[in-house]
Amino acid sequence: MTDSAAQNPGGEIVTTVAGGTGHIELNRPKALNALTMDMVHAIDAALRAWENDDAVTRVLITSASPKAFCAGGDIRAIRDQVVAGEDFTHFFRDEYAMNQRLADFPKPVIALIDGVNMGGGVGVSIHGSHRVVSEKAMIAMPEVAIGFLPDVGATYLLGRLPKGVGELMGMTAARMGAGDALAVGLATHFVPSSAMPNVKEGLLAGEDLDAVLARFGDTFPAAPLPLDEVAEVFGRDSVTEILAGLAATSGTWADTAREQLTTACPTSVFVTFDLIQQSRGRTLAQCLADEAVVGARLVRRPDFVEGIRAVLVDKTRDPQFSPATISDVEDHEIEAILAG
Repeated sequence: MTDSAAQNPGGEIVTTVAGGTGHIELNRPKALNALTMDMVHAIDAALRAWENDDAVTRVLITSASPKAFCAGGDIRAIRDQVVAGEDFTHFFRDEYAMNQRLADFPKPVIALIDGVNMGGGVGVSIHGSHRVVSEKAMIAMPEVAIGFLPDVGATYLLGRLPKGVGELMGMTAARMGAGDALAVGLATHFVPSSAMPNVKEGLLAGEDLDAVLARFGDTFPAAPLPLDEVAEVFGRDSVTEILAGLAATSGTWADTAREQLTTACPTSVFVTFDLIQQSRGRTLAQCLADEAVVGARLVRRPDFVEGIRAVLVDKTRDPQFSPATISDVEDHEIEAILAG
C-alpha cells in the first residue's frame, strides 16, 4: 500500500495512511467526538484493513477537536432508543468488538490525548500500546452519574490500576489529570499540548516512534492524588467499608469523592464495585461480555433515563434515582443485576 488520500474527509472519522502510519482522526468536534454507530464501524473497519497490511506498521489515533479526544459514546441516542422501546444492544455489541480488536491489535497503537477523554473515548485509547497525554488531558469514567457502569472494557482496566484507584474512578467518576494518569498507568507518555502536532507530523512522516516521543516528551507533571490514602480508603472489601473510610478522611481528593457520590446512582455504585472486583480474575473479553449483560440490565432501569435527563438533557444535575441513597440499596437487587 502506498500513502493514501484521506478516506471520507468530511466524515466523523477520517482515515489516511502515511509514513507507514494508519491514521484515524476523530472528526466530530461540535459533539466533542461522542461516538456514533457509524464512527464505531469506521474505526473497526480501519483496524481490520490494517492489521494484516505490511505497509502499515502502526496506528495513530487523534482528534480534530481542540477541547476533547472523545467525550464518550453518543449516550443520548441510546436513551432515545430506550424511550422509544427500540433495540439498543447492537451499539454496545459493535463498540465492544471494536474495543477488543484495538486491544488485540498486533502493531503499536498510539493515542494522542490532548483534552477530555471519557467513557467510550477511553475504549478507543487506553487499550492501545501508547497513551500519550498532554497537560490538557482529563480522563474519567463518569457512567455512575447516569445510572450506568464503566464499560468499553473499563472494568478490566480499572481492576488493574494501583489498589483502590479503579474503585475511586469507577464509583465516583473521579477525573485523572495527566500526572495522575501517568502515575497509575493509564497513560504511558507525556508530551506538552504545544508539541502534539509535532508528534503527529513526525509519525506521519515515517519517523521512529520512540525517537519522536523522546524528542517531544517532557518531564511528567505532578501527580496530586495521594495513592496511599486512596488505597487505604477505596481498597476496602465493600462499598459500606469504603464509605466509612471516606467519611473519616480529609483532603481535597476525599472532599471531591464525597461530593461526586452524592449525585451518583446508588445502584450503579454497587454494581461498579462488584464488577471491578470480579474483573481481576477475568480476561478483557470476559469483562466486555459481563459489561454487555449487566449494562443492558442497567439501561432498562428507570435510573438510566433519569440520569441522562439530569446530566445531558436538562443539565440540572438533580437526578432522582431509585433507590435514592446507598443505604437504601438491597443486596438482592444487585445480585439480580449481576446474575450470570
